[in-house]
Amino acid sequence: MRQTVLIVDDESVIADTLGIIFSNAGYDARSVYSAEQALALVDGGEWQPQAAILDVCLPMMNGIDLAILLQVLCPGCRVSLFSGHSATADLLETAQRNGHTFQVMAKPVHPDELLRMTAELLGSDTAAASLPA
Repeated sequence: MRQTVLIVDDESVIADTLGIIFSNAGYDARSVYSAEQALALVDGGEWQPQAAILDVCLPMMNGIDLAILLQVLCPGCRVSLFSGHSATADLLETAQRNGHTFQVMAKPVHPDELLRMTAELLGSDTAAASLPA
């Protein structure tokens, strides 16, 4: 069974491209463009991500709040955040004060790095750790 990865970025080109990269690397990847779409996807329980790659700066609900909700809705889901905005530090401080610690990678992130990091998050020896040749 393929490992499941949720990708959330309000920039559709980034979300769709990462979805293709992860699918080509052997993951069951789903890309959405907002926290609300992500929650709708996992709400029914038919598809549950084992890992989630979330942009921090999303419209309506930010990626940190989404990460906290995903960890409740999808126990065991490993979360990785990435951002291209400096305002992320304030959001991380607030989350940390509330008992949630996350690491954030700075955009742009090379796809090989995202694949390697995701394989590590999932503790997978079988997950592809680099782009296919």
